[in-house]
Amino acid sequence: MATIKITQVKSAINYPKKQKDTLKALGISKLNQTVEKEENPQILGMVRAVEHLVKVEK
Repeated sequence: MATIKITQVKSAINYPKKQKDTLKALGISKLNQTVEKEENPQILGMVRAVEHLVKVEK
């Protein structure tokens, strides 16, 4: 499968705990941190939930 790069570009302060937990589940703990994940429906669903906080590259 293909991989995607997910970078946090906006702070999660003042956003619901569920969105903070989603970032943590993706492996992101700091601003401007980038992680590579395999592109699958579960990861894409998590990215969709926090799309306003992250930047995604194929």
